[in-house]
Order: sequence, then C-alpha cells, then structure tokens
Amino acid sequence: MLLDGINSPQDLRKLKIEELPALATEIRQRMTEVVAVSGGHLASSLGAVELIIALHYCLNTPVDKIIFDVGHQAYAHKILTGRNKEFSTLRRYQGISGFPSKDESIFDCFTTGHSSSAVSLALGLTCARDKLQQSEQFKVVAVIGDGSLSGGLCFEGLNNAGHLKKDILVILNTNEMSIAPNVGAISNYLNKIISLPVYNRFRESLEHFLLARGPQGSRLLRLANKFEEGIKNLFIPGMLFEELGFRYFGPLDGHNIEELIPTLRKIINIKGPRILHVVTKKGKGYFAAENDPVRFHGTGPFDIQTGVALNRTQKERNYTDIFSEKLVELAKVDNKIIAITAAMPEGTGLDKFHAAFPDRFFDVGIAEAHAACFAAGLAKGGFKPVVAIYSTFLQRAYDQILEDVALQNLPVVFCIDRSGLVGEDGVTHQGIFDISFLSTIPNLTIMAPKDGAELESMLEFALKLNKPVVIRYPKGRTSSQQYPKYNPDIKLAKAEVLREGKDFAVIALGSMVNPAFEALELLEKEGISGTLINARFAKPIDKELFIEISKKVKNIFSAEEGVIDLGFGSSVENAINKPVVKIGLLCEFIPHGTREVMLDKYGLTPQGIRNKIKAIICPK
Repeated sequence: MLLDGINSPQDLRKLKIEELPALATEIRQRMTEVVAVSGGHLASSLGAVELIIALHYCLNTPVDKIIFDVGHQAYAHKILTGRNKEFSTLRRYQGISGFPSKDESIFDCFTTGHSSSAVSLALGLTCARDKLQQSEQFKVVAVIGDGSLSGGLCFEGLNNAGHLKKDILVILNTNEMSIAPNVGAISNYLNKIISLPVYNRFRESLEHFLLARGPQGSRLLRLANKFEEGIKNLFIPGMLFEELGFRYFGPLDGHNIEELIPTLRKIINIKGPRILHVVTKKGKGYFAAENDPVRFHGTGPFDIQTGVALNRTQKERNYTDIFSEKLVELAKVDNKIIAITAAMPEGTGLDKFHAAFPDRFFDVGIAEAHAACFAAGLAKGGFKPVVAIYSTFLQRAYDQILEDVALQNLPVVFCIDRSGLVGEDGVTHQGIFDISFLSTIPNLTIMAPKDGAELESMLEFALKLNKPVVIRYPKGRTSSQQYPKYNPDIKLAKAEVLREGKDFAVIALGSMVNPAFEALELLEKEGISGTLINARFAKPIDKELFIEISKKVKNIFSAEEGVIDLGFGSSVENAINKPVVKIGLLCEFIPHGTREVMLDKYGLTPQGIRNKIKAIICPK
C-alpha cells in the first residue's frame, strides 16, 4: 500500500502525480475504518482528501503553513503528517485530537475547533512574517469551507486581507453547489489562462507601463481591470472576492488531483491576496456518508457495512431529545414561540421544530452573535425566541447577550446544550465556562435541570418569565434517579431540599445533583449524614435557603460541572459569607476523552464526590 510508505509530506512528494488518486482511496479507507470505531467528523474529511494531498504535494510544509478553519476536515492532513500509526487513537483519551492541535504536531500551526477564524489567523501570521523580513518567505494558506462564510469574522479577515494586499492564499472549499459542464469548462479554460506565469508577468508589466503614463494611464488600467473582471464574472462566481481585493480562481473540481496540482503550483507563486475556489462532495468515497452527509458530519461509532449507528437504542432519551420534543409541544399552543439555531439544527434538536413549524424556525448559519442579536429584535417585536446553541459556541455571542438582550431586558431564552464536559471533541469544545462568563451579566436568569423532567418544567417556566433566561444542560442521557423529596414547581430563585442530614450539606447544580445524591448514599453507609440541595438556579441563587442551611452544618460543599473560578460555588460563598468547598473543574483547558473518562478524571462521579467530601469531613 502507498500509505504505508508515507510518514511525512516529504514522502508524499516522492510519488508521481498518477499515483495520488490511489493514495486518496487508501486514505479514505483508513479514515472510515477508524471513525467507524471511534466516531468523529467523517463527511467533511472524506470530501477534502484530494485537496489536502495537493496542498502538501505543492507546498513545502511545515515551513509553509496551512491553517484549517474549524479543522473537522483535516483528518487526511493528520494522516499525511506522521500521525497515521496513531490515527486509530483518534479522539480517545491521550490519543490524537479530532481537530488540529498545536501541541500534537509542528504541522498544526494553531489549535482550532471554532469556525471562521482561519483567514484572520493566516493574515496575522503573514504580517508577522513580512515585518520580521525573514530570509525564507514561507507561504501561508487558509483553508475555509462554505460554512465559514456565514460567520462575520471570516468576512472581517477577508476584508482586511484584501485591503493590506498581503501575499496570502485562501482555499474556499464548498460542497453545496454543482458546476454545470459548460460553465465549468469555460471557467477552467479562463483559470488556466489567468494563472499562467506569462499572463501574470504581462499583467504586471502592463500595470507598470500604464501607471507610468500618469492619469490617462491610470484610467486605462482601471478599464483593463474591469474588462478582465467582466469576462470572468460572466462565468465565474468570484465577483464578491474580487471586490474585497482578492484575485479569484475557480471553481475547480476538488477531487481532480491532476487539475488541482498544476493550478495550485501556478497560484502559489502569484503575489497578493488570492482565493482558489474548489468544489467537493461531502462523504466522498463512503456510500453512507455520501447519502447522509449531515449525520456523518459528526458521528458516533457505526457499522461500516451498513452505516447504521452503534451503541444507541430506541429507548434512550437524552437532554437534547427532551428539549426538542418539549419545545414542539409548547409551540403547538403558543404561536409566538420561535426557534433559532446557528447552523446546528440536528445537533441542538431543532430539526424537529423545523419540520413542525418551518415558518417559525431560523438557521442563521455559523453566526452566534447574530443569532443573539436577531433574537433580541424578535423579542422586541413581541415574539418568544428560543436560541439553541452549544455552550462552547455561545462564547462568541457574549457581547450581544450583554448589550442587546440583557441590557434591553428582553425575553430571549437561550437553551445551552453540551454544557460541561463534552468528551471526544475535546479542548476546543468543552462547555465549562458558561456559568462564569454569564453570571456577571445583570438581568440574566441562569438555570440548570437535574433531569429531563426538570428541563421540561424549566423551559415552560422560562417562556412565561418575560425576562432573559439561560437554561444549561449537559451532553448525554438524562438521569432517572428517584429522590425521597421532590418539588416539581419551579419558582424564581428557589432551590429544593432533596434529602436532609446533620454532618454537612452539598448544594449541587444541574448535572451534579444525581452524582452528589449517590455520593451521599455511599457516605450514609459509612455513618456520615448529609443534606442535599438541588440549586436549580445559578443566578439568582436561593440566598435565604443557603444561609439557613449554613447555620445548621459546619461544612458546605458546592458541586457544578463547570470551572469553579467565578462559578456557581463562588456565588454561594459570597451569599452565605462562609467558606465553601467547591467541587468542580479547575480553570484550565481540558483535553479529549469520553465524557465518562473525563468525569472520573476530574472527580465528578459519585465516588469522586464522596472522596472529596470525606477528605474534609474525616481528615486523616
């Protein structure tokens, strides 16, 4: 096999161009076999194989730099840059990351996992290179997808790059459009002409000649440029990028290596900002991913022969399912409810809402800041917007939550999925900071359910509150734990006591209520009795109840699935004016591994909580 002999891009460059399609087939097979076991981002990575082969074949990596936007299309990059043998550890604890990682390889310039940042990163790196006037003028390439273009940050980077006229190449990989044969043929012919070195030397000479002739020459140059643009834009969809200051090449077939490589070799040596537009097919080479690229964008383990998901039964219900079904139920009786997502309808469960109420559903693209601001406008207009976003992506909407929602005191409900440890997606996706960065915002109510039933009650309550609300809930299945005491009524800033004890008290939030309850049962068997409170609200907290409990016991513990710096436990400590032992996560970036492994590693399991409590109650 060709792949067995590839340990670096240097090995790749020893192959003949005619051998590269066979290598692409081997890479696809390797990817599919590993992701079938480990899960991962398969469809996008399958679609980008030839493009990544061509980039490493033409560039002098790692001297030349490739920056992947998001990075979920970069599996072929990992395989070709010395990580093929380790690729079977993909997304496993202490294995290789599912995204580019600066700590993993010299070929990964940045650790990336969020969209739309690649152009800005690449432009900054380019400017640093030029300012240092390094003898080796390495190339900088940003690889973006069509989804990246729905994020404002990408346009900010493109606008600035076009203005600065820096030597930067952006590869735009789209997979949502097709090329008609006649348009594609004319486009390819034009691109061959405008990428030829002789054509570009002539173009530069003409510019110098005309500019030397003063105002009249400048006018003639503008006419010549407009003529070139006009001809290109008859056949090529690059007008927007030309207006931003980029030379546009494409669209090309992103799976045709014989066409990609000579075009890249020419474009790489053209000066100034350039965009190469390639069109690829998501899921290319694996029938199940080609037929259902949405499901295989991010997939769990599956049967490679059938594509059917493994390790999930029909009876399992997770928080996302429960939120999805409850919102549809509520929307049936309230036509003011509107659902908004930022390019994640399936991941957040809003695909069911879209199917039921297509005229009340908005997917704004990868634009979380816009989603929050858009929701504020809808709320001002009398509607009840529900914005469903993963915790890690909500970070990008902080200013809009503060300025446009909370400051205006508008009734927008943010349903924050994947709050806490998310598992295999790792460091760029852990949803552990939301309590800390949201808790200081005035007018904002923050809730966290202990189980699915409470999530349903909280959603109902939030839509009636007529204030800005956040409901945070974790990835995975809901608890079915039965509690000795339980009050189903949700009241603003009111917690509930689930069990009483004399030796200590644990005030637990959301996903930590059930493991704390099991920890207290373990301690009860050892003769240590504790009180358990389900906080329900991270803001405002039940200050009256917490002060009352703090007077009855010596030791107060808080438990939360988030960083403890400026977290829920800090709010409790400030409220009761008494030290609180905070059980949660340290303020650090947490690596990838299954959710179960990471909960155990950071002591957020029943046994881990029991150990932390006992170490304080019964010190050796």
